[in-house]
Amino acid sequence: MTVTLDVTEGLATITLARPTAHNALDVVTKKAFLEAVESVAQDANVRAVLLTAEGKNFCVGQDLGDHVAALEADPATAMATVAEHYNPLIRALSSLRVPVVVAIPGACVGAGWGIALTGDILIAGQRTSFATAFTGIGLASDSGLSHSLVQSLGASRASALLLLGDKVTAGQALDWGLVHQVVADDKVQAVALETAQRFAAGPSAAYRYVKSLVAASAGDLDAALRREQDAQVALGQTDDHKSAVDAFLAKKKPVFVGH
Repeated sequence: MTVTLDVTEGLATITLARPTAHNALDVVTKKAFLEAVESVAQDANVRAVLLTAEGKNFCVGQDLGDHVAALEADPATAMATVAEHYNPLIRALSSLRVPVVVAIPGACVGAGWGIALTGDILIAGQRTSFATAFTGIGLASDSGLSHSLVQSLGASRASALLLLGDKVTAGQALDWGLVHQVVADDKVQAVALETAQRFAAGPSAAYRYVKSLVAASAGDLDAALRREQDAQVALGQTDDHKSAVDAFLAKKKPVFVGH
């Protein structure tokens, strides 16, 4: 299993379980993740959610091996995963009515960062780092990052992160308000679990109202997801994207020609 779900005493723990692949998101994992979130949403006994991951890294985003196979099969449909998997997953996570705590060890990249930012409380380790990474392979963004980063940071800083793809350290993320707390790397899971358990034992009705009020102030996520989808579908068919993915897998520097 690439995603596990455990519900104990009102706390649902969803765990990415592909540590040898740095929890990269292949089709099997994306489907399993969405199924777990939908199961939690339908469980009236769940009062809080903990998102976590096995291994040293939270999630490095899209599994590029999976993506290369889709590109080779048909570039015109290779980015269908945005509409079929990422958008439903982000919508489902963002629609959860209970508090969501995210434990983030190590690297949190691309769609992994988009997933993490759907949480209410993010706990990072000292070696945790974040990056959008999309333009490095000739793409724009998905998983709601064009929405969540602008909401969190404003247009200027969000644009820099999306355009340049530079790494953000745990300290920077804390200073910018992207995470709630930075702790020792070996304490990430324990602190996140303790926080999630606190929510599971707390005033659930009040938490639901707080979440609804915050969501109402954040703007139209659905519209952002649709715009991202259109951009990724178009960019997924460019020469720059195909050559950049090949270069990344070959551990070479990509050369962009502008189309």
